[in-house]
Parts: sequence; structure tokens; C-alpha cells
Amino acid sequence: MNDNPIRKVLIVGGGTAGWMTAAALSKVLKTVQITLIESDAIATVGVGEATIPPINTFNQLLGLDEADFMRQTRASFKLAIEFVDWTRLGHRYLHPFGGFGLDIEAIKFHQFWLKAQSQGSTQPIDDFNLSATAARLGRFMLPSKDPGQVLSSLKYAFHFDAGLYARYLRRFAEGLGVVRREGKVVDVTLRGEDGFIDSVTLEGGHVETADLFIDCSGFRALLIEGALKTGYEDWGHWLPNDRAVAMPCETGGDGLTPFTRATADSAGWRWRIPLQHRTGNGYVYSSRHISDEDALARLRATLDGPARAEPNFIRFQAGRRNQMWVKNCVAIGLASGFLEPLESTSIHLIQAGITKLLALFPDRGFDPVETAEYNRLSILQTELIRDFIILHFKANERTDSDYWRAAREMEIPESLQRKIDLFAARGRLFQSDYDLFAEPSWVAVLLGQNIRPRNYDPLVDTLDEQVVRGQLERLSALVRRTAEALPTHEAFIARYCAAPDFEKTA
Repeated sequence: MNDNPIRKVLIVGGGTAGWMTAAALSKVLKTVQITLIESDAIATVGVGEATIPPINTFNQLLGLDEADFMRQTRASFKLAIEFVDWTRLGHRYLHPFGGFGLDIEAIKFHQFWLKAQSQGSTQPIDDFNLSATAARLGRFMLPSKDPGQVLSSLKYAFHFDAGLYARYLRRFAEGLGVVRREGKVVDVTLRGEDGFIDSVTLEGGHVETADLFIDCSGFRALLIEGALKTGYEDWGHWLPNDRAVAMPCETGGDGLTPFTRATADSAGWRWRIPLQHRTGNGYVYSSRHISDEDALARLRATLDGPARAEPNFIRFQAGRRNQMWVKNCVAIGLASGFLEPLESTSIHLIQAGITKLLALFPDRGFDPVETAEYNRLSILQTELIRDFIILHFKANERTDSDYWRAAREMEIPESLQRKIDLFAARGRLFQSDYDLFAEPSWVAVLLGQNIRPRNYDPLVDTLDEQVVRGQLERLSALVRRTAEALPTHEAFIARYCAAPDFEKTA
């Protein structure tokens, strides 16, 4: 029996990161006292409204009722991200969830598609992905649990109101005994003998001690940087965007699409995230290429409907802390680093940090071997995501602005260049187990950004061409029929998880 257990955890900061951490820890750590400090006077970023499929694993860990969670957070379903004008003006493609087709004789499906393309086929690879086909048709239904059904291949995530999500998880965590303390941290005291955090002091003089401190204070990074001086690795030379302006609007335009839209602009890109009661919008941009005033004007000009709030400007620096776990402090969320929300990874990185913390949960001895492993895995996963995001900027054919020309000409990490070169030769990919984005995601974006392999895997030619062609035709037809039989996204939400203020547009 461990006679040196963690008895108290103190989470500094609320918002999505703080309350996700509090909810998960309170669900798993039955005998640990958990306190969360947040100040109503400090605004949270609150624009992380799009997710990726692993969020379902987190919700299942908590035991959430999906329909209730969606009603409370005004959520909609997400099957893909649509990229508009990224490769070149007028071009668009999908990065859908789930895989493409079925591998044949242990040969990757996309290799057969590549051979068909080399022989004159113009059929898009999206025709072999149910999430992509349903997204284009505006359809949705929960996937089948029968692996023999095409509907079982449907993968999904959510769009939701980040502020409502934090509130929802707060109620959940407080119901499991988490104590919330209102206040602003004004001082952090370190232990003299080892430099560990001993306590934090709030305005008014209240002092909170703990064995383990979790920094969810966002960009301020009060503990991991402010107190422990961890250091930061700047990735601005690869990801030059350093500003964002967010502004929700009334539902309009394409309505309640079951996908996020990312539209490339002259100095960055704009997001569109449809929720039940409004649409979330933002412009992520480089301040070296456009002013705040012009970025806001551009965002206003592209809204689907009247604005629902004043603009929220956010400043950031792409990169990561040199370490995410130092002594008895773990940074979760924006305190650990920032990757712009192009592939909806912000909430997932919170989830991943929590998952690794639980897998390596310490005692009061804080074994440095476990701390080092947490940092190794966190850095590896963050850098793999970084490479995936850089790919979108590097592989562009736009000539309309200095921003995109510079992105195309920049030097990229060797790890990403190796992946691009290997795929460009014969469509091959080899991945780390810790790469968040599986092979189909890389295939979707590499092809979407017009990186076309010069050839295909020669093993494809060992199979009967007529048989393979017949399999492809049957599969794409089955995917299409399955998608067409689904209800519309709006109709499914209306009967499954509609909030009282659900704004139907059809």
C-alpha cells in the first residue's frame, strides 16, 4: 500500500481546461480532495467550439448522457472539416472523420484509388468515406454498432458552446465533490528546499496549499511559467499567425452544416462553426500581414447573419512549454502551449494531458522518471500535431498575397518533409503510435492540398484489376445509398437533442 499518496489537488483556472480536468479527476480519484480556483473577473478564451472524435472517449469516461450534454451546450454534430481556398482560390476539399474504403489483401485502400486515378478515373476519394458523403449531403445519424453495416464506419465529434460546456462540467464536477473557490491568484510560494510549489495566495490573503498543482490559467501560465520559469519554444517561424478575432452571429448561410468550415484568407484563415442557437466565427491571422481593424472588418463582411456579440480579440504565440510537468505542477490546456485551432485540436490536447496525467498519476515523491515520460509523450504528440497543421500552409499554390507565398517557401521540420516526400513518391505513410491524426487524415489533407503521388504501390498490380474495380464501384454505391437514407442533420438534432432555443433554418 502506498503510504505517500496525493491527498489534495489544486487546479488554478477554470474555463474548458480547468473544468475538464476537475471533472475527470473527480470521476477517477475518489479519495483525493480537489479544489479549483477561478475568478469571474478574468475572462476565458472560450472559442474552442469544435472537437474531434476522441471527445467521445472523454464523455464516456465521465458517463455523460450524450443527448443531455448536447442540449445543455447547444451542440451540433461534426463529421468533417471543409477547407476552402487553401490549395488555391476557388478550391475546396474535406478532411472527414473515419477511413476511406476497405483495405484489400492488406494493401491500403487509397493505393487502389490512386491506380484508378492514374487510369483516368475522376471519382473523388470522398465517395468512399461515409462521414464525407453524409457531410456533403447535410445528413446525420448515430453510427450502427454492427460492424457489418456501412453505417458503423460513421465517425463524429461535436460543435458546442465552450462557455456552456465549462458550466456543464462545473456542475458535474461539483456534484462529485470538487470545491470551487472564487478568487484571483496574486502570489505563488515555492518550497525553499526543492523549489516545488507550496501554496498560492489569493486577493484578500487566503492561502491554498496542495500536493499537486495543475495550471489551467491559460496564456498567463501563472504556475508553470510565472512561478517555475519553464521556458517556451516559439514556433512562429512555421506558424506565423499570432492573433484571432472571434464573433458569433445568427444562423444563416448554409445553416446547420454537420462540418466545420475553414476558409483561407489573404492573411490567415476564417472559421465557421454552426451551433444550435448561433454560428461561431473567427479570423486567425498574422499581425505582420493585416491590422486588427482590417481583420475585424473582413470578419464582419463574411458573417452569415447579424453579429450576436462584440468582437473578442485574442493574442497568442504558437509553440509549447519546454516542459509541461515541472516538479509538482502540470500545465493543461493553453498554459502548456498553443497550436492554432485549424484542426480543432485545442480541446483534444486538454483531454490528452488529462489522460496522460491519470496514466502517470504520482504520489508525493514525484518520481522524475514518470515526470520525464509525461513530458516526452506530450512533446512528441504536440510536435506531430504541429507538423500536420504546418502541412496545410506549406502545400499551397496561392499567389495572391505575400502571406501565402511566404508559407509556401518556408523551411519546414525535417519530420514533415520526410512524410511529404514519401507520400509524393508512392502514396506511402508510416506513423508514430502517438500521432493523433491517423493515416486517413494525412491522406485527406495531402491529397486535398494537391500533393499527388507520382506512382502507386506496385503490390496493387498483383490483384485482379476487374475484381478490384467491381469492389470499388459497389463500395462507393453502398456508401452513397447509406448516406442518402440518413435524416438531415437538423431533423436528427430536432428529435434527439434539441435545446429550447434551437434555431431551425429549414
